[in-house]
Amino acid sequence: MDTSCATAAARVCDRIEAADGEIHAFVPEPGRRERLLREARMADQRWDGSGGRPALFGVPVGVKDIVHADGLSTRAGSDVPAEALAGPQASLVDRLRAAGALVAGKTVTAEFAVTAPGPTRNPHHLGHTPGGSSSGSAAAVAAGMVPLAVGTQTIGSMIRPAAYCGVVGFKPTHGRIPSDGVIANAPTFDTVGLFAPDVATLAPAAAVLCDGWRPSGDGGAATGRRPVLGIPLGPYLDRADAEARSSFEERAGRLEVAGFTVRRMPFPDDFDQVRADQVVIGRYELARTHAVWFPRYAERYREQTAEAIRQGQRIGDDAYAAALRARAAFRDRLVAAMDRDGIDLWITPAATGPAPYGLQSTGNSVMSLPWSYAGVPALALPAGRAAGSLPLGVQCVARPGADERLLAWALDLESTLAGSSPPV
Repeated sequence: MDTSCATAAARVCDRIEAADGEIHAFVPEPGRRERLLREARMADQRWDGSGGRPALFGVPVGVKDIVHADGLSTRAGSDVPAEALAGPQASLVDRLRAAGALVAGKTVTAEFAVTAPGPTRNPHHLGHTPGGSSSGSAAAVAAGMVPLAVGTQTIGSMIRPAAYCGVVGFKPTHGRIPSDGVIANAPTFDTVGLFAPDVATLAPAAAVLCDGWRPSGDGGAATGRRPVLGIPLGPYLDRADAEARSSFEERAGRLEVAGFTVRRMPFPDDFDQVRADQVVIGRYELARTHAVWFPRYAERYREQTAEAIRQGQRIGDDAYAAALRARAAFRDRLVAAMDRDGIDLWITPAATGPAPYGLQSTGNSVMSLPWSYAGVPALALPAGRAAGSLPLGVQCVARPGADERLLAWALDLESTLAGSSPPV
């Protein structure tokens, strides 16, 4: 079997050319095949097999179009000139390429990773959204164009698309993957993550990209102990629609039958305030991120993005500081609740329901909100399908820094959650 990078590059180009005309997961790139074959031949020369090959040798990776990668322009899904947004290659791309990966191309993002959607369609039903803002990355993996893709999450920009597209989405602890060379949305929340068809494909890339990766972590998953799972009852969980909630409860019951301990308790009790504080921080920081570009190119911004920036401009420093203090207190309460009740992982619906019809919206991010607000690691796992045959997912949430445990435990959870059952 030919395992060369050049062969992998040719195959991925074939897949993109065959599928992306309908799905629009990738930013159009004239000369993609020539570029990829050139880079692949260089990789084959560098790692000829005599001294071993790196962890991601020949793996084609889609990279969200807010991440700078040498040889590819960054447009962030916007009409702002590429030269205004240009910057040095992101460290995460350095790591991917050093591990032998091939950058298959830039994947479509909502404008500046906010809410104004790009043209990407859901591979399962083309009339439905793939989610966002990491729409192209999730759809590219779901359609089989690439086995791995980089996305980012500010609130729900990875977990929700993963659920809508029926793939695995991993948002690590905030800051665990370096974000230099990535155009910011709200730096307090922005987190680089990964999409893959399954946990086994994703795990080696997480080890390459995450700072200080420890194989399987310490204790817990490393010793074979199953996690204790918590379901956070109350106003947060009530945001899921009836279809998602029914499917989720069926999956939770299935986990219990399989031998997992599942505990149900109220959390958080101040969800509306958490949501309000998240908006203050997110909009304030978004406005500062665009403090140079927006005055110069405001007419090129889409209205959803422009209004979010204007909202942030109206938020004062005192309100922002107060919201940051509230966020730190919430994170402490989250960890304390897990300690008190012996919870290893929270489990929740990964989205409020299946992917909505239409491409005018990327869907509702609320099921990811408290966990992104706290900066803790989260994972979306495929969990069956809704009545309309659209995918559903379960979100698993760990303590800050417990990324290794989360992925190790996910291998056990994955097959139980994905098992077939009648549509809800």
